[in-house]
Amino acid sequence: QVQLIETGGGLVQAGGSLRLSCAASGRTLSTYGMGWFRQAPGKEREFVASINWSGGTTDYADSVKGRFTISRDNAKNTVYLQMNSMKFEDTAVYFCAAEASGWATRVGDYYESWGQGTQVTVSS
Repeated sequence: QVQLIETGGGLVQAGGSLRLSCAASGRTLSTYGMGWFRQAPGKEREFVASINWSGGTTDYADSVKGRFTISRDNAKNTVYLQMNSMKFEDTAVYFCAAEASGWATRVGDYYESWGQGTQVTVSS
């Protein structure tokens, strides 16, 4: 497993932007598929976005497509989630996750390593 640390969460007004970062320690992320998931109070965890090991393939939940962008910088061992045009319903704890095969998926159970999460709150 790899240790993941998310940063960049906070409070933002509707329509605003935030960028989340997910940094790894102890192991390189360059061969891992990476995903972002979120969980709102009283709701199940849901897929947000994923990116394969090279960054050449990305996938987004319909609810964030066109507003969020996932990217990675393997030299910095970091994955990002740029969130624009944010909505109240984006409020949640956001988690990054790593998947050893390199081919990221929407299914959370396939990810072996998870960060502790970072709170994102969007005020309406």
